[in-house]
Amino acid sequence: MTYDDLRHFADSWGLVVMAVVFLILIAWPLRGSARQRNRDAANMIFRDDEHG
Repeated sequence: MTYDDLRHFADSWGLVVMAVVFLILIAWPLRGSARQRNRDAANMIFRDDEHG
């Protein structure tokens, strides 16, 4: 592969691939099956709280 081939790929499909990966990474924690795991992680800092 030459520089021109890589540049052509980045100009045409590179942005599309990065956008798809970005959307997948954003949607992954928002899926329904991760709801309880996310809630547990959010409340983890309060587990050993002696004042509440």
